[in-house]
Amino acid sequence: MQQGRDIYLMGICGTAMASLAGLLRQAGHRVRGSDAAAYPPMSDQLAEMGVAVAQPYAAKNLEPRPDLVVVGNAISRGNVELERVLDERIPFCSMASVIHDEFLAGRDRYVVAGTHGKTTTTSMLAWIFEVAGRRRPELAPSFLIGGVAENFGSSYALRPTRPFILEGDEYDTAFFDKGPKFLHYFPDAAIVTHVEFDHADIYKDLEAVKYAFKRLVNLVPQRGRIIAFDGSEIVTECVAKAFCAVERYGMGEGAEWRLVGLAQEGGKTRWTVMREGGRFAELELPMAGEHNALNATAAAALAAGCGIGAEEIAEALRTFRSVKRRLEVIAEVGGVTVIDDFAHHPTAIRETLRALRGQYPGRRLWAVLEPRSNTLRRNVFEQELCESLAIADEVVLAAVYLAGNIPEGERLHPEMVVERLRAAGKSAVLGADADAIVADIAGRVMAGDVVAILSNGGFGGIYKKLPAAIAAKR
Repeated sequence: MQQGRDIYLMGICGTAMASLAGLLRQAGHRVRGSDAAAYPPMSDQLAEMGVAVAQPYAAKNLEPRPDLVVVGNAISRGNVELERVLDERIPFCSMASVIHDEFLAGRDRYVVAGTHGKTTTTSMLAWIFEVAGRRRPELAPSFLIGGVAENFGSSYALRPTRPFILEGDEYDTAFFDKGPKFLHYFPDAAIVTHVEFDHADIYKDLEAVKYAFKRLVNLVPQRGRIIAFDGSEIVTECVAKAFCAVERYGMGEGAEWRLVGLAQEGGKTRWTVMREGGRFAELELPMAGEHNALNATAAAALAAGCGIGAEEIAEALRTFRSVKRRLEVIAEVGGVTVIDDFAHHPTAIRETLRALRGQYPGRRLWAVLEPRSNTLRRNVFEQELCESLAIADEVVLAAVYLAGNIPEGERLHPEMVVERLRAAGKSAVLGADADAIVADIAGRVMAGDVVAILSNGGFGGIYKKLPAAIAAKR
């Protein structure tokens, strides 16, 4: 596209769409958009960019008529703005197609994919390239991440160099393109972290999810590489027919990139990475959790294959500052630590709570969960959810977000989860809404407690309300 076009993003507050807004602005375009609701961190990032966000959706928001409309994947037929776009034949496309057409030509494309861990791993990989770029400017990366990487204070960057690092989302692309977004990126190298059943609104079953990842693997050229987790038979199946080199990472003896001597102390994790049997690097990460050490090793493996040395990798990981809404401490008030985490799948919830157990040993741990993702709002993982939440000492569940949109027979019933946890001897309660939950926790929480708020949405403003209520009680 020629510079200076007026581009309108529908669903602009989504993590990837807000990142695209930044890339388009850096490329010289005028950007505006709309969403049903805006909340941090992406609302803050858009405000800092000076991007106007109209709320809620309305046909008049498209005045003056934009040159191009980018339709987010959360937008469906019946949306008043989309109907006007179609009626008036305003040019439109998907987020993933804009990224491919406008930003990836002539680039080295490094895509991080997986059911879990891709946002953090993408941020780690971008930071490794950034640190290496201090000595070799040609390595300074462009990137698009589905979250705000704290080292950059941003979820995007556009540089004139060749490396472009992308978070590859398996979710669908747009109402007119139901394939995964990551199929638009055609990676030169890719990371596959985990493959599990997720996104129950668009994938029928695990086989459908595996098929999507197999299609991604099939796009990597023979000269490319795939870095794949070795602790999953499903990942093994997905990469089995790759035409390129496949390097496994994990804790198994057969992994090319093997983690040994993993040790956690407070909020730090240390381990040794063995590369094909020889010592590659001693790594330290200022984050808790075995899963984060695995993510970091995957990023290290891909970076090493691009010529980045072990010392540069170690320096980058030692100074890595995580991602907004990933084990993010949002308040320390009255001796209570309040943490925000994006976990919205039973596996992610389990790993988050395990990491917090390691980081805050001996402290009472609360899990405050909003069933908001399209998978978690359904009952497909009810048993696994109970097992994950049982890691916490105190469990508080909110009602299912927009429960009426899920058929009764498919819907998660939080009251049943609470009953099952209680039957197992766990303290669990159900809250009507965020305000009720805040009142309950503020009345029961004690100094030394750690409260993990788990949601992939705004959760009724609980992130500000809870610390304020605890402070008022003190």
